[in-house]
Amino acid sequence: MELVFATANPNKAKEIQNLIPDNIKIRSLSDIHCAEEIPETQATIEGNASQKAFYVHKKYQVNCFADDTGLEIEALDGRPGVLSARYAGDAKDANANMNKVLAELSGVENRKARFKTVISLVIDNKEVLFEGIVNGRILHNKIGEKGFGYDPIFVPDGYDKTFAELSIEEKNLVSHRAIAVNKLITYLKQTNPL
Repeated sequence: MELVFATANPNKAKEIQNLIPDNIKIRSLSDIHCAEEIPETQATIEGNASQKAFYVHKKYQVNCFADDTGLEIEALDGRPGVLSARYAGDAKDANANMNKVLAELSGVENRKARFKTVISLVIDNKEVLFEGIVNGRILHNKIGEKGFGYDPIFVPDGYDKTFAELSIEEKNLVSHRAIAVNKLITYLKQTNPL
């Protein structure tokens, strides 16, 4: 089985490829010669995942999946949420985004947060959504060199290390993306002979 993963983020693609069984071949946007920016204009994480998957499916006539992820912080009324990648501006600068979050949480005791990933799978114009959530907390400082995005300031529940301190294998045991991807894999195994 071949599926296109509708992302331009090489870190996401690497994480996903490590989770997907070998008998499911993941093609990238560059494999289908898609270089344009895929629209993400919806007001929800679910909406953005769906918009991206249908855009690639319809324009390139391929079965595909897309994901969208947001960091939702309780004390910030769920922000940055759907704006996570562009929280500090359109440059999608991870350090600027983290700095903005840390500044907004300065002096705030409630550090509860969660990462939420939604995957939209579109096969033959039919969509199925898969959700993964991991709860945790926001630190006061950045710690760790691995991962990407907000990983250096997020500690998942049950751990004393940030996502940026965990190896990709350790992160894939608990991450929001891994949870959603595992639901996707289970669905594909149940509905398609591989």
